[in-house]
Amino acid sequence: MNYRKDRYGNEISILGYGCMRFTQKAGKIDLDKAEREILAAIRGGVNYFDTAYVYPGSEKALGQILAKHHLREQVKIATKLPQYLIKKRESMDKYFSEQLSRLQTDHVDYYLMHMLADITSWKKLVGLGILDWLEEKKARGAIGQVGFSYHGNAEMFCQLIDAYDWDFCQIQYNYMDEHSQAGREGLQYAHGKGIPVIIMEPLRGGKLVNLLPEEAKEIFREHSVQHTPVQWALRWLWNQPEVTCVLSGMNDMAMVEDNMETASSANVGDMDASDEAMLKRVVGAINAKMKVGCTGCRYCMPCPQNVDIPGTFSAYNRRYSEGKRSALLEYVMCTALRGTSSAASNCIGCGKCEAHCPQHISIREELKNASKVLETPLYKAARFVAKRMKI
Repeated sequence: MNYRKDRYGNEISILGYGCMRFTQKAGKIDLDKAEREILAAIRGGVNYFDTAYVYPGSEKALGQILAKHHLREQVKIATKLPQYLIKKRESMDKYFSEQLSRLQTDHVDYYLMHMLADITSWKKLVGLGILDWLEEKKARGAIGQVGFSYHGNAEMFCQLIDAYDWDFCQIQYNYMDEHSQAGREGLQYAHGKGIPVIIMEPLRGGKLVNLLPEEAKEIFREHSVQHTPVQWALRWLWNQPEVTCVLSGMNDMAMVEDNMETASSANVGDMDASDEAMLKRVVGAINAKMKVGCTGCRYCMPCPQNVDIPGTFSAYNRRYSEGKRSALLEYVMCTALRGTSSAASNCIGCGKCEAHCPQHISIREELKNASKVLETPLYKAARFVAKRMKI
């Protein structure tokens, strides 16, 4: 495992474990499976584990696994304050105490303001006393370092960087988002200020693997250097010295092992101009097919009308990258084969989802588009059969 240093010289594994996508079983985290995967990651040298208050069951599962195997002091825990829920200073203590209890620890190594949207949001927290609160927690060792996670444009990101003496930050960044969201501009700005950058969504929620159009796959196959799409995406990030750690939502043992192997061999300067040019061609091939830039983060959920928004957009994109049959099958499985329909056509246009979308997708409009394309007579027949069978 390769490591890079945080602001204070502590070594962080360049591969971080994103704990948002633990495998679910009967509506709950499959704890045994998550345990095997986490233990394998720690044995392989992964020492940075990222979770959040609002990831269902995630903090509790991570805390339980680490406590069971007495591994708390071997790893760094990063979790997040749901700042968008804070109405008064007392709420900060309430959420933080609950997080410590879930994680079975007395301190958090890296604490983030979750989805800090803009300067206004930060000023609201300052007005509620967040500065004194953080200072007190850091002084007694309950919080090690303070950062923020961000989805938005580079201009606002740079303003937030300048608004406080942050220890680190976290942004969405991958070869598709090089010049969107905070992008390379934000990455380099933070690095120039001496602030380590943690990367989330390196694969766009798996879309840079599972939804690659055939044209993109062919570009990878024809290149003189052979790596898998996952390996290329990660190597592209680790080729940049400004990147401190890359989070991967690993929920499969093969994924854990492959990512660790890549993280043990990837270094700054490994990619040359021909590799960069190849990825530019891949980006072009993907853009030619992509309909909606959804990463599957699920911040838009739950929908009051039970619409499976990420599932719908996944099937919608698949329609144009992999064909009608594959898209129909996915859409039927994620919307019709359930006790209650979660189809896009259930949307009543309330707009609650759009207020929480990090990608600023026009969800209501795109759901209409997806419904027209996906809810074909064949789909409606499948939904009718499923309803009659009470699936």
